[in-house]
Amino acid sequence: MFHPLFLVAFILSNYLVCLLGTAARNGGFTFELVRQDSLNTPFYNANKYYPNVPQSQISAYKGQHLMKVSIGTPPVDIYGIADTGSDLVWTQCVPCDGCYNQTNPMFDPQKSSTYSDISCQSEQCHLIDTGTCSPQNLCSYTYAYGSGSITQGVMAKEKVTITSTEGKTVSFDLAFGCGHNNTGNFNDQEMGIIGLGGGSVSLVSQLGSTFGSKRFSQCLLPFGTDPNIASKVSFGNGSEVVGSRVVSTPLVAKEDKTPYFVTLEGISVGKTYVPFNLSGKVSKGNMFLDSGTPPTLLPQNFYDRLVAEVQKQIPMDPIKDDPDLGTQLCYRTKINLHDNAPILTVHFEGADVLLTPIHTFIPPKDGVYCFGMQSFGNIDIGIYGNFAQANYLIGFDRETMRVSFKLTDCSKQ
Repeated sequence: MFHPLFLVAFILSNYLVCLLGTAARNGGFTFELVRQDSLNTPFYNANKYYPNVPQSQISAYKGQHLMKVSIGTPPVDIYGIADTGSDLVWTQCVPCDGCYNQTNPMFDPQKSSTYSDISCQSEQCHLIDTGTCSPQNLCSYTYAYGSGSITQGVMAKEKVTITSTEGKTVSFDLAFGCGHNNTGNFNDQEMGIIGLGGGSVSLVSQLGSTFGSKRFSQCLLPFGTDPNIASKVSFGNGSEVVGSRVVSTPLVAKEDKTPYFVTLEGISVGKTYVPFNLSGKVSKGNMFLDSGTPPTLLPQNFYDRLVAEVQKQIPMDPIKDDPDLGTQLCYRTKINLHDNAPILTVHFEGADVLLTPIHTFIPPKDGVYCFGMQSFGNIDIGIYGNFAQANYLIGFDRETMRVSFKLTDCSKQ
């Protein structure tokens, strides 16, 4: 998912995971991701919709990965989509007449002794670009996503508590959206969104002073991993990705602070290099990493050339008669395509990231494998989705302005 200032967000799945034993351990906090994976992922159609490091629980449900935080006094557990492509942290709040159905009770501000509305004159109201003044002098907001999903409500301040993998708790005040009118592509387990982008209202930015820095790390479990295996995301000092076999690429600063922009030069299919542009020249920051979008989305021309090369290296005919799969590249086979598909190498500026077939071919149903990259239309920018991020320890360091990758078996962290 990504913020409307860039292109607005896709409501798709998140895979946030862990860095125990591989990240530095000099502070910070690590959270467990609760996972309940499902094959009913909406990924087919991208247009449809450390002991002492702070960590948070995140679960996967129907393709979405949910981060658990507790808000209010007494605390109420909230499960929100963990999303590096947007900033706002919000949850559904009562009264909520224009809301989607959710299984768990909605947050009731009147039952919390630590809840307080943010006035429209407050500096915190200006953290969100769409903050306006309501007749009651409250900070109203509207936040839209590319799938058509929208949350509307009031900005508020509340006590938030998170629990580390070691059982330690930390509490802090958080500016968040109390959503009273929320519509879009949400399932009944999703109680909102936890924005992890680079903007000032995101959880990462607001936690910076609490945990010592605006750094965080994640390690995404592959699609279909045993849901009983927990994933983790870590914040602050101690979440740095260090050690051997780490490759890094620069973060590219742009006017929109939300997305984590990097530069993609091309992708190799086996030994065949496919450049991002035929001219060989690319614009800095032509790709951003988004845990809220499962497939990698590429400009049409680049995608067409990449898919043509992938097809050349797979000795079977693709599916052409399944309307559920649309125009994406899929194969129907009784054998495991993961044993026969080519290895891809993603060439970021200064960093080559290897993608095995587990990253690039996703089984949406029995006997079917679909290419985990799709066309993003005739635009010059792409999204590096969470399928490709799986089994990599990825560090987002806004202090040094770099993203680091380390190949990792995230199920064993």
